[in-house]
Amino acid sequence: MDPKRLLSFPDPVNEVAARLVAGGVVLMAGVTLAFQAEWMLWVLAYGFVARVCTGPTLSPLGQLVTRVLVPALPFAEKPVPGPPKRFAQGIGALVTVSAVILAGGFGQVGAAYGLIAVLTIAAGLEAFVGFCLGCKVFALLMKVGVIPETVCERCNDIWAGQPPAVSTGR
Repeated sequence: MDPKRLLSFPDPVNEVAARLVAGGVVLMAGVTLAFQAEWMLWVLAYGFVARVCTGPTLSPLGQLVTRVLVPALPFAEKPVPGPPKRFAQGIGALVTVSAVILAGGFGQVGAAYGLIAVLTIAAGLEAFVGFCLGCKVFALLMKVGVIPETVCERCNDIWAGQPPAVSTGR
């Protein structure tokens, strides 16, 4: 596979798939917290790093969602800009890798679980309400000029024209 294609993120993203992935994160994070399964921190961290780097390509959860769940469910695809979703995955990667470092490197398992609890809330908002907290931060950073508008021109004018076809990750 072409490395450039491997290290790409879909744009646009199917909002249905994004919300299902968030639901999977809520489930895995809930298991991590409920059973104090410290090893699951690694699974969560890998998933976020894989998704921020490659979209669903190297993410087992991303593959399950895009290849099995989305085709099996009766929901229409809803294309949304990819860059804010990638940014949100990056925040998830930062939080989960920090949790791994806190627990594994410093023995601060409680602090790690605190980060995972916050992550669970953010993922729950995405999964169940359709509110992407990371996307809102992305929009704010674009508004104040930290993220250039060229990163996501479609983010500025969501009403312009028809949205392009959605990548299903296949």
